[in-house]
Amino acid sequence: MNYEKIVLVTRKTRLEGLVERFNTRGQAKFYLEHSGGDFSFYEREHEAYYTAVSHLRTEVSKLLKLQEIERGFLPNFVFAENDLVMTVGIDGLVVNTAKYLNGQPIIAVNPEPARIDGVLLPFNHYRAPQAVQQVLANKFKVRQISMAEARLNDGQSLLAVNDLFIGARSHVSARYLVRFGGHSEHHSSSGVIVSTGVGSSGWLSSLFNMANGLVSGFAEDGRSLPPFRLDWEAEQLVYVVREPFVSKTSTADLVCGRITPQSLLTLVSEMPDGGVIFSDGVEADFLSFNAGATATIGLASKKTNLVVS
Repeated sequence: MNYEKIVLVTRKTRLEGLVERFNTRGQAKFYLEHSGGDFSFYEREHEAYYTAVSHLRTEVSKLLKLQEIERGFLPNFVFAENDLVMTVGIDGLVVNTAKYLNGQPIIAVNPEPARIDGVLLPFNHYRAPQAVQQVLANKFKVRQISMAEARLNDGQSLLAVNDLFIGARSHVSARYLVRFGGHSEHHSSSGVIVSTGVGSSGWLSSLFNMANGLVSGFAEDGRSLPPFRLDWEAEQLVYVVREPFVSKTSTADLVCGRITPQSLLTLVSEMPDGGVIFSDGVEADFLSFNAGATATIGLASKKTNLVVS
């Protein structure tokens, strides 16, 4: 592949968010310190982030044409087939960016390794330019991360790198018909989580924590579920129903399972309004899932190509 440019994806710091909220840095500082907060924490974080960004701008632009885009513009940005993509920020920035790609490799940079765990961030800002050189020389390795996809009967679709949520926008019960493994039943629940391999250490893990807490608190033998993880490249997803309620019109037998290319999950909305499907915790970017909508959940045909060291 002959790459024409590097697209550097950045995100606003929390300090920038505070300035947007309070109009000026001085007003933001006054508010936080008046409330007992430590404004210098946000300043240090901001400085560390832009130190990393500045270094990358200088070094990467020596290797290839550079274009920079802030995360908020991703939904309207069109990546070219021969773009090399670099993200600078937390794991969530990789997740947000990957959904808009079509196989382009991602070099994910941890701007502050002392503070950010960075499960999906193999490089710091000093090593990232070397990773660019390796990609340009076609001497690099990637992990092909599996993604989930929700597809509606009207043709709309939504990708997820970590997980999908299907349910009600508010805290009211979500009502839907679930079909899985040749069986079906009506549900009243807090929604359905569908997790990828990457996401199995995130939202899905909290569901297992809750289940283990209930077992240890109420079961006589106190046994717990074994730790559960999927490989990032796994050709399967896991779905779990949150807080399924049993009533005269709803049951709770199909509350979890493994989704594979041969066994898809189908949900039929029974909500007059307020039903949504969103991915990776981004509630603002959603599909409406109201009565008349049928969602088919399975593995996406696309993969996230994460460059690794």
